[in-house]
Amino acid sequence: MQPQDVVTRPSADPVVDVERAEAALVEHYPRLVRLAYLVLPPRLGRKRRVLTAHALVQRALPRGRAGAQAPAAPVVPAQQAAGRHGDAGYAFVRLQVVRTALEAARPLLRGGLPRRAQLPPLLPQVWGLRLFPRSGGADELALDQRLAALSGPARAACALRALEQLPDAYVREVLAMAGVDDPDAALREAGDGGQEYALLDSPEFDPCSLQARPTDLVARRRRTRAALAAAVAAAVCGTLLALPGDGWGSDGPAAPPYARNAAAQAALEPDRLTRAAPAAWKTATRRGFAVWPARGGLTGDKALLRRALAVWARPGASVRVSATAGTPAGGPAGPPQLLYAGEVDRSRVVLLYDGLRVARYAEPRSGTSGAALDFARVDGADGAEAAAVVLDRTDGNVRYLTAPWVTGTAVRDLLKPGSGAARLGRSADGVTDPLAGPAERTGACRSWNVLELTDAGGTRMTSDLGELVPAHLTSGRPGAPQEADPAAWSPLACSLAAVRGQGVRSVNAWQFAAQPLPDGSGTAAWLCTRAETWRGTGAGVLAQFRTPGGPYAAVAARAADSAACGPRDPHVLAGVLWKSGTGEWHLLAAGDPDTASVATTGAVEARAAGNLLTAPAEKGAQATLKGRLTDGQEITGLR
Repeated sequence: MQPQDVVTRPSADPVVDVERAEAALVEHYPRLVRLAYLVLPPRLGRKRRVLTAHALVQRALPRGRAGAQAPAAPVVPAQQAAGRHGDAGYAFVRLQVVRTALEAARPLLRGGLPRRAQLPPLLPQVWGLRLFPRSGGADELALDQRLAALSGPARAACALRALEQLPDAYVREVLAMAGVDDPDAALREAGDGGQEYALLDSPEFDPCSLQARPTDLVARRRRTRAALAAAVAAAVCGTLLALPGDGWGSDGPAAPPYARNAAAQAALEPDRLTRAAPAAWKTATRRGFAVWPARGGLTGDKALLRRALAVWARPGASVRVSATAGTPAGGPAGPPQLLYAGEVDRSRVVLLYDGLRVARYAEPRSGTSGAALDFARVDGADGAEAAAVVLDRTDGNVRYLTAPWVTGTAVRDLLKPGSGAARLGRSADGVTDPLAGPAERTGACRSWNVLELTDAGGTRMTSDLGELVPAHLTSGRPGAPQEADPAAWSPLACSLAAVRGQGVRSVNAWQFAAQPLPDGSGTAAWLCTRAETWRGTGAGVLAQFRTPGGPYAAVAARAADSAACGPRDPHVLAGVLWKSGTGEWHLLAAGDPDTASVATTGAVEARAAGNLLTAPAEKGAQATLKGRLTDGQEITGLR
């Protein structure tokens, strides 16, 4: 048997390709990062040492696809010969980590160019947090202080001995290949740590298991304000330098024009805005935004209208722009239609419509700083879907502009179905009084206000989901929904939070099954809600389960971009683990009325005729649901 401090080399060093080195790096990433962390100088500080150690390991792959020569593996004791030490890919990556960590430990030379490892890492980066390994005990602190007093090569020798358990002869060779001038001196300086070296495997020296604390919040706030002020000043100066001859003019916060296209210029002229006749909606075959008359006290303010059009075409850097999912945010193809221009609370607001989108421009009454531009897709909107648009949000309250055919507005808290609807006042222009909206609320769901709109055809119920156009709520079987029943929606209202900001056009709720509970405590209701989007894709489906007397329905399953529970595929199947009052667990499953049988496999094996299944189960049991329709088609459960 060869002694442990003897190194034997094969006739030629193996060539390591990128794939082999990457496999070794990913497999042994925590150990390589710990090795880099120990070699790096403590003067960098714990946060920078952590980030630099990760950066050095992530940059340790060979350049190019052809690979690189790896250092030969040593002959090591039998229990290590088959491990990572005999792998050429790991040996190459480890050498790269040691070499770059030693480079980072060298002081910068005056007048010389720094090496890449001596600079702060570009990636990874963490802003606003201090990251550092967990603190150890007195022994770990003493070892850390001892390592801090050593040179970089000596720390590398300690780490290779303790972490990698390499014989001294191979440590000398690794140090020499890493660029250390005198490896023997480094080994002598490292000394024999004995049992103390075993502590290098402790969490104190683990840069992959970190604690997080905030940075200096007061200083950070001062620096952020200074940086923002400098950025704004630079943006203003740069914009003024790039302005054409006619200057800032009346375009307000819009960016400078970059092209003089005739059609684009026509879309920016306030005089060319289209306006529907005041009574056009009364004779129109379809009641949509195209027949809304222009309303508001500022419809004749050409300067305001020009700013709104210019910002729509070229929003400047200071303009906050938002668009619902699937809504393009580009300028109008031609002169849009004016829906509203007026003062609302502390803002001047302009609503425009181009046949596909509603655009809302808002600026403070005191100027144009802080202007906002919001888009919502509304193609094909009709009736209840074109009955209201959000004009303003202030302090959690919402004001709407209602359609000219709306004869009454009311607000209802869905979580209090017995309280009824309260009348909501409106101005002569159709602007509602503010009402508390649920769109931005966080925490426990204790109320959910909806807007009720009454016209000649009845009362419609809509809900604010954080977008310009509220979603139309309906109830009933897919394909033939009716206007929403407040009592049916009461246990489902809080689930609307799951589809905020997703471009939702309408949400339908349907009770597809009623199931007697196995302990005789009553009958549970199975419901599904389907949120349709303006873009036609990305519909969200929730299957929910409500026990007798329960105020809320619990989400049992969900699906994204699914046809289930919709007009194209009105079928649905879902299951839930339910605990009875006596502590027994049951698997309850239900399908829509067209389901002929339900079966479950996995931890629970059961089958039942009809659309309901009840089976005893264990807590945490996992099962797969399948059903068969009356026409023989097979369906699977929502997950």
